[in-house]
Amino acid sequence: MTTKVAVVGATGRMGQLVSRIVEESDEFELFAQLGSKDGLDGMLGADLVVDVTVPGVSQSVVEHAVANGINVLVGTSGWSHARIETLGRTVALQPELGVVIIPNFSLGSVLATSFAATAARFFDSIEIVEAHHATKLDSPSGTAMRTAELMGAARGALGPVVAPHVDQRARGQQVSSIPIHSLRLEGVVAKQDVIFGGTGEVLTISHDTLSPTAYEAGIRLALAAAVTTTGVVVGLDKLVDLGS
Repeated sequence: MTTKVAVVGATGRMGQLVSRIVEESDEFELFAQLGSKDGLDGMLGADLVVDVTVPGVSQSVVEHAVANGINVLVGTSGWSHARIETLGRTVALQPELGVVIIPNFSLGSVLATSFAATAARFFDSIEIVEAHHATKLDSPSGTAMRTAELMGAARGALGPVVAPHVDQRARGQQVSSIPIHSLRLEGVVAKQDVIFGGTGEVLTISHDTLSPTAYEAGIRLALAAAVTTTGVVVGLDKLVDLGS
């Protein structure tokens, strides 16, 4: 028996990629393809909704799916920690329901973020520079925000990083005390550098997405997980065995 999938945001780059992967799969059936401005009732009857819209639309898509008892895979960035907590309380009222939120479907990006969280315990001076295509609407990116949040959590009792002059706009937006600088440029797919400054040395953990094909393995993994997930799960790292 195949899983019927409704893709919301199907006309965008990620929506087209997800739709193709679903169509090529023996486990999934493309039930509906909706644009960001289409009526959300078009998803009704699906077993799984994939949201790859824009930040201003994503929340309403997820709320509509959850209200109708449909599991959701969210590939739209821009979900803040506060919004995810609120969603978690709503989903908890339906124990059989699940929402999987993936800020970045790239396996390489997940590994880079994991390495950054480990390194964060050894450096007090940390900043992030992320770059995406010029049409990306949100900044900082969901990947950069999650990287900063995981580094902040890994630092624990070490406290906030050393980030001088953050009152100046050019110093970026702080997330978990870590400044993030966002570039939006033609010719870029996605790139993130996490830069650690230490005594007499600088460590940079860098990840470049050169083509949207980098997302395909992560999308397949997330689709399979979203069918049976209960509760709210955030990050591809939760679906991958990263060891210690």
